[in-house]
Amino acid sequence: MEDITAYIKKTLVISYPPEEINLFIRLILSNICGISYLQQILCKDKQIPENEKERIYTITERLKKQEPIQYILGETEFYSLPMKVNPSVLIPRPETEELVDMIIKSSFIKQRQGNTPIRILDIGTGSGCIAIALAKHIPHAEVSATDISEPALQTAQTNALLNNTDIRFYRSDILDTPSTLAAITGNFDIIVSNPPYVKNCESKEMSPNVLNFEPHSALFVPDETPLLFYKAIVGLACHKLAPKGMICFEINPQCDVLATKMLYDNGFMKVEIIRDLSGKNRFVFAIK
Repeated sequence: MEDITAYIKKTLVISYPPEEINLFIRLILSNICGISYLQQILCKDKQIPENEKERIYTITERLKKQEPIQYILGETEFYSLPMKVNPSVLIPRPETEELVDMIIKSSFIKQRQGNTPIRILDIGTGSGCIAIALAKHIPHAEVSATDISEPALQTAQTNALLNNTDIRFYRSDILDTPSTLAAITGNFDIIVSNPPYVKNCESKEMSPNVLNFEPHSALFVPDETPLLFYKAIVGLACHKLAPKGMICFEINPQCDVLATKMLYDNGFMKVEIIRDLSGKNRFVFAIK
């Protein structure tokens, strides 16, 4: 095993910091060889079969080209739940886990404890990570999710089955409000979304593993209309969010003031901007 770890470190040393390479080694040995982290520490002289070595060589070369490890392995973890991922969906971020955690622990949810269903709509679901985590952790949640991408919806459905959650999926374009209203049935107590919010001008600051591999349609918005998707979602919420229902967004920190004004202008109240763990204004919650 030591020869393989030495090979990975030597191959990737120019491209990644040591702590990230160590994480890659841990993930690769676990996923390809079935060697747990504890075994990796205690059994460094363990022999790895040649067929597994060949797979590791291929993975390492792909990592050298900045391809995300999550896409290479085809899976990741979100809110301690397993998720299948592929280039049709964004790789779930820690900030989005924060958003889910805030919703689950919110006073809005606590005040609705009981047997009454809490109806939740996740817009732009991608891998389904938000919808699935909420369905797993909110008692009596009835969760629906929508996305414009059929491959993304197929991935989300796979993840829903993987995590034993019952979620209703819709294919719709949120920017086409009439068709979305026609496609999605019922009203909701919570509408949540992590829509595209990175301005095109910010792309030059992004790392190659994001820019070259993750779906741009799920990342970017025109510089001149940074709230493009938020306005459409708020327009939908005016019809589909129940009175005193909650809307929850992950946002571009550069647009916190614009997002706040947009919500107040559309009749929402108790608009709250919340910082992520890095101190950036990343989330907005509001009540209809």
